[in-house]
Amino acid sequence: MKCPFCGSEDNKVIDSRSRKEGKSVRRRRECLSCKKRFTTYEYVEKSPLVVIKRDGREEPFDRQKLLLGIATAAHKRPIAREHIEKMVDDIEEAFSDLDNLSISSETIGEEVMKRLKQIDEVTYVRFASVYRDFENKDEFLKEVKELKNPSKK
Repeated sequence: MKCPFCGSEDNKVIDSRSRKEGKSVRRRRECLSCKKRFTTYEYVEKSPLVVIKRDGREEPFDRQKLLLGIATAAHKRPIAREHIEKMVDDIEEAFSDLDNLSISSETIGEEVMKRLKQIDEVTYVRFASVYRDFENKDEFLKEVKELKNPSKK
């Protein structure tokens, strides 16, 4: 591991800690040349998850894109950033554990909406309005009515 300050490869590990329920390791290192400290993270490398878009294109799963979409819908709502990150972790892990590493964007969106509906209905409607691409106020109102009367769905 090269020191980010001086480029030397001589360093020692000062502290190691397990993170994310044992799925990664955080290591605190000290460069033996310049004596500066830095942090590295070690993760298990998984096969990449591929998202199949509505138009048939395939692209690598981008957790930042999903995190941004949910965080945008949750803007000024009482949902902690940590809760959103945990939700994205859980969704990514659930789909990564499947035998098939290709997943449709619709499946991901439905899973997000299912979880948001349980947490905060306003955030759910905001996310659904973008995900389902509401064209007019009637589609928006229909979704709100279904929230109020779930048995009619």
